[in-house]
Amino acid sequence: MVERHAFDGPVSDTVKKQLDQSGRNAAAGNGAPPERGFNALVPELDVSDIAASLHFWCDLLGFHVVYDRPAAGFAFLERETAQVMICQVNGEWVTGPLERPFGRGINLEMKVSDVSVIAAALEAADWPLFRPVKESWYRAGSEERGAREFLVQDPDGYLLRFSQSIGIRPVAI
Repeated sequence: MVERHAFDGPVSDTVKKQLDQSGRNAAAGNGAPPERGFNALVPELDVSDIAASLHFWCDLLGFHVVYDRPAAGFAFLERETAQVMICQVNGEWVTGPLERPFGRGINLEMKVSDVSVIAAALEAADWPLFRPVKESWYRAGSEERGAREFLVQDPDGYLLRFSQSIGIRPVAI
């Protein structure tokens, strides 16, 4: 038997009233499936405050809501080819104590066409970067792949890496 741990942060009244998983899955919503289909891997992040997370992901990072189920505290978001789901903590998927920062030990990399646009929006909102924009090169076999990238934490502490390709070069010998 899996022990469930409660989250001690704020949970909206609508989510509290509907903690049954099938009820959340069937809740009325807005939007439609993504036009380009679902990616093979789409992370779903538990969030402590769905409104604060939607503000961060949509207003600052430039994602848009593809579809949502407001009564369930759920939204499916997309920016270019990156997809992510966010869901108000409801206890269904919690496998251990849920403590900030959420998502310890991982960072979610998202490929975008221009990191400077996102970094500028975060700067204008006075949102701190975990690591500033920089150029990085990663070896992949006999070549290196370059990226302009930065890392930022969302309101719950998930570590997000935005990466813009700057080319491929042979490994220097």
